Amino acid sequence: MKLSTSVALFALVLMAACSSTKQEAPKAELAVEAPITPKLNLPQAASAVTKIEISPFDDPSNPLSKSSIYFDFDKYAIRPSDLAVVQAHGQYIASHQTAKIRLEGNTDEKGGREYNLSLGQKRAESVKKSLLLLGVQESRVEAVSLGKEKPLDPSHSEQAWAKNRRVDIKYLSK
Repeated sequence: MKLSTSVALFALVLMAACSSTKQEAPKAELAVEAPITPKLNLPQAASAVTKIEISPFDDPSNPLSKSSIYFDFDKYAIRPSDLAVVQAHGQYIASHQTAKIRLEGNTDEKGGREYNLSLGQKRAESVKKSLLLLGVQESRVEAVSLGKEKPLDPSHSEQAWAKNRRVDIKYLSK
């Protein structure tokens, strides 16, 4: 069956289904062999499209989609470039009463185990303090240090170490 015939039959079936009065089924001789160009009213067609809502955690243009805060070498002060991410998470947690998070402080492989655990904790506590200033209840934020035990990038380069100096925001409930 040609495409134009299929379109014509589909249109006839659709008109019959939408009609409020009973009509006889279309007869085979009513099928049109000439190409049919359906007329679309674009505003109506656009309104018929279902909007799909994307979670702010999955929308790359939303700061909530970023779950890591990065730090300079041997520092635990939040970089100005990451403040928007901290603020977005703070506002979300403050406005969603069931939201709870764990802040996991990480370091690069430089330094001893104890030193890195301490630095990771200071990084996690730094983000926690900022969230508390934004109105998040302390009972909804846990700060822990993983030190150098869970690197994001196990390579031994400056690029890898920069990725590993971070705090990961893990939602326990949203």
